[in-house]
Amino acid sequence: MILSRGRNFLFIHIPKTGGTSMALALESRAMRDDLMLGDTPKAKRRRRKLQDAQTRGRLWKHSTLADLEGLVDAQETDSLFIFTLVRNPWDRLSSYYHWLRLQSFDHPAVHLSKALDFSAFIRYPAIAKSIRANPARTYLSTSAGEEKSSLYIRLERFEEDAVPLWRHLGFTLTLPRINLSGSVSSGGANLSRSDRIFISELCCEDIARFEYSAPE
Repeated sequence: MILSRGRNFLFIHIPKTGGTSMALALESRAMRDDLMLGDTPKAKRRRRKLQDAQTRGRLWKHSTLADLEGLVDAQETDSLFIFTLVRNPWDRLSSYYHWLRLQSFDHPAVHLSKALDFSAFIRYPAIAKSIRANPARTYLSTSAGEEKSSLYIRLERFEEDAVPLWRHLGFTLTLPRINLSGSVSSGGANLSRSDRIFISELCCEDIARFEYSAPE
């Protein structure tokens, strides 16, 4: 998450969408008072700026707009350029699963990823329920369910979709390629047909909204 009042934007980081690369690019042009949450160098150094913030939800790199209520009020939310990155769900879920298998922290999803193969993992009731309940719009919605999105940037069509962001900022940025568990667009192609179909049903809202097509 990056909140820049100087440049009037709020970047929400949806997991496994290339958000760390976006955060690094944005912080390369950061203003002194920009607020950041995440694992990037400046975000770690600036974490203390938010230590006393009282917010509705958890303050961390993947905070949703609803989580940030208290730090950002309704009036400011209406004036901010609020944006995020999205990624086709076949690649995103494949990346998520393989990333979890490399982790060592204590979390149910980590344990499940190491105990189950990918097919069983995405079909595990708690995992499937969480994925289905959290399409992209939920990250950019208030606690009352009102979506406040200015821009969704598809990772696969970044150059085209990012144009309104560059127009808002007044400059362009180049994203470093880091923190991707596999390539941007090929992970989903290695999935079984049944898994591709299951993910199509699980993530039907985002697939329709962002005009994604299942890999062949």
